[in-house]
Amino acid sequence: MAEMPDLQQSPDTRNVAIDKVGVKNIRYPIVVSDKSKVRQHTVARVNMYVDLPHHFKGTHMSRFIEVLNLYHGEISIESLDTILHEMKKRLEASRAYLELDFPYFIEKTAPVSGAVGLMEYQCRMLGILGEKQDFVLGVTVPVTSLCPCSREISARGAHNQRSLISVQIRYRDHVWIEDLVGWLEECASAPVYSLLKREDEKAVTEQAYDNPMFVEDIVRAVTVRLSSIARITWFQVECENFESIHNHSAYALVEHREQR
Repeated sequence: MAEMPDLQQSPDTRNVAIDKVGVKNIRYPIVVSDKSKVRQHTVARVNMYVDLPHHFKGTHMSRFIEVLNLYHGEISIESLDTILHEMKKRLEASRAYLELDFPYFIEKTAPVSGAVGLMEYQCRMLGILGEKQDFVLGVTVPVTSLCPCSREISARGAHNQRSLISVQIRYRDHVWIEDLVGWLEECASAPVYSLLKREDEKAVTEQAYDNPMFVEDIVRAVTVRLSSIARITWFQVECENFESIHNHSAYALVEHREQR
């Protein structure tokens, strides 16, 4: 059988290096260690990239999938470093990128009845390996926010809404997803639950009313909370309030670096 030409490795004369090239939106099973020491199985949307020198026409897309399959059943935060090294080796690259977006489930207890339900949180892991290694953990947490202005000026009630707090962090020692979720929920008017009885609904409604917060208040509260955790070296916090009486969302962002 005649040898087939390898067009990807053929020369390119345009002298343009490519920062990222690879495959996106692969649905793939992964495992995540949770705080109770159980391996939680979930399904991630995976993006894999490498850089490409200017003198190569293309990269070998199939090799990304080969690397992924090589670690089937072992893809986790603990194995990202190994996978990134394998990507660099197989694709002859100087930089490798691996992005995992996945749902993570935490058992949550209602505040009064004790009813238990599973809450879903969207999480993200980003690994980069070049001359140095970088890792970012992200989580998006739904919460309740109640408008301080509405409470102050209204004779009856106050408008509230669902909000999303999204945080990305870098850290020097391990941070559990469960802990990160808990820290963010502390910074809202009230948490969101998957299961509430009537007595719980009363308690959560009153908690939100007693703890009004603008979107600015939430990102500042998160900034203060995460800044107090020594092992977190960098973070970015965003909050979006899906306003219930306005035809727009309210939004705020803070990026914080460790003070040296």
